[in-house]
Amino acid sequence: MSNKIYPIGIQNFEKLRTGGYFYIDKTELIYRIIKTGSYYFLSRPRRFGKSLLISTIEAYFQGKKELFEGLAMEKLEKDWIDHPILHLDLNAKKFDTEDDLLRLIDRQFLIYEQKYGSAQSDETIDDRFVTLIRKAYEKTGRKVVILIDEYDKPLLQTIEDDVLQKEYRETLKAFYGVMKSMDGYIQFAMLTGVTKFGKISVFSDLNNLDDISMREPYVNICGISEQEIHDNLEEELHELADIQGMTYEETCAKLKEYYDGYHFAENTIGIYNPFSLLNTFKYNKFSNYWFETGTPSYLVELLKRSHYDLERMASEETSSDVLNSIYADSSSPIPVIYQSGYLTIKSYDEEFGIYQLGFPNREVEEGFVRYLMPFYTSINKIESPFEIQKFVSEIRKGQPDAFLRRLQSFFADTPYELARQLELHYQNVLFIVFKLVGFYTQVEYHTSMGRVDLVLKTNDYIYVMEFKLEGTAQEALKQINEKQYALPFATDSRKLFKIGINFSNRLRNIEEWIIEE
Repeated sequence: MSNKIYPIGIQNFEKLRTGGYFYIDKTELIYRIIKTGSYYFLSRPRRFGKSLLISTIEAYFQGKKELFEGLAMEKLEKDWIDHPILHLDLNAKKFDTEDDLLRLIDRQFLIYEQKYGSAQSDETIDDRFVTLIRKAYEKTGRKVVILIDEYDKPLLQTIEDDVLQKEYRETLKAFYGVMKSMDGYIQFAMLTGVTKFGKISVFSDLNNLDDISMREPYVNICGISEQEIHDNLEEELHELADIQGMTYEETCAKLKEYYDGYHFAENTIGIYNPFSLLNTFKYNKFSNYWFETGTPSYLVELLKRSHYDLERMASEETSSDVLNSIYADSSSPIPVIYQSGYLTIKSYDEEFGIYQLGFPNREVEEGFVRYLMPFYTSINKIESPFEIQKFVSEIRKGQPDAFLRRLQSFFADTPYELARQLELHYQNVLFIVFKLVGFYTQVEYHTSMGRVDLVLKTNDYIYVMEFKLEGTAQEALKQINEKQYALPFATDSRKLFKIGINFSNRLRNIEEWIIEE
């Protein structure tokens, strides 16, 4: 039985090291960052270890050599100088007014102002920041280290409030701009967050930031690589396999399917989600750990507001310019969804600079599509998994009338904001439903020019379906026969259903269907 204590929720490096928690050594990478630059930015999805990274850098600059005993940093560093540190965390729960941001910064400034002898004043926060940096330098005789965690939380929480976000952007722009003007007093600075707001907005006055988010040498600065699992958790892999009643190879494959697959630069190794991975080893059970900690609703609002075709998520194409920034006037939800960890890089066309994105792994794909369902259909969050279970059961039992009636219920009460784009709404609901069904049966789903054809396969049945919009079910069935959609299954021993289905804009739902056996 493993005696490792897994650092679930531990974000403080000193607590982790003195408490005997399990730690995968990232300090060689951290040393390289510190020794090769001064101003850094890193974006990673939530619960990927950004706060622990910041805390580790803080311990280093505090000269706490004893915390690095047995780690790469102990051998690499010889001097261990204690620098003054300003460590700010913008991860507040609520940002509803302009004062919320100012109060959060004010509370953290007060502690440092008392420590370094900088008197509190009625100046703006950027002016106080200037004074604080200077005072910290003057009092200690050493240059200042600035660490800002979750820099983007105020901006993400107000992504639907254009007025408040503009105020926050202006406040933070001036605030972060201080670092450039005070360069002579600063030893090192690092900002982390989930997303990257474009240099034209927040960082326009801090244009000397080295963004290492998509730099190959640092892809595993947060997260866990496959090699790190085998180097540090080999015994635990065998234990997990035994408890799950699986072979070692099956266990490794399942871990990879569920939690691997994050690529933060083209042609690089996959990175495992550390939160889900460590929980799996702690409880010796596979589950959607990362996803269950909460998905921000602003992602769905972005998808709906931009009338996004969900089918594109499985193979979205985009450029590095889009991936690297979020602009205030951008109509594309893709940068936020990519940077939040729900899509990742799957391949890269070097000639044209085009990235192909997709879901990183089973946990994210299944979790995100399940999460979308209540926002696009009439099925609420509690009913959703049961409805899919019944839907799959009816498909497996060869009951097309039953599952089509259930499909009708998914379209009932189409939300008004989606009703204006009915054709896209139909396609999005079908995508969600059959994507979820696809985890339990084989699904081939195609859309083009307002038509959808779909093939479902179970052990005993094959369903070939054609969806029409403002046509007739008869026309849909005729198309299946004329285009010979069922021909590939002519010699298959499973029972075949050909189903023509028609949508009505007036009803905002499926109007009729015809089943041919």
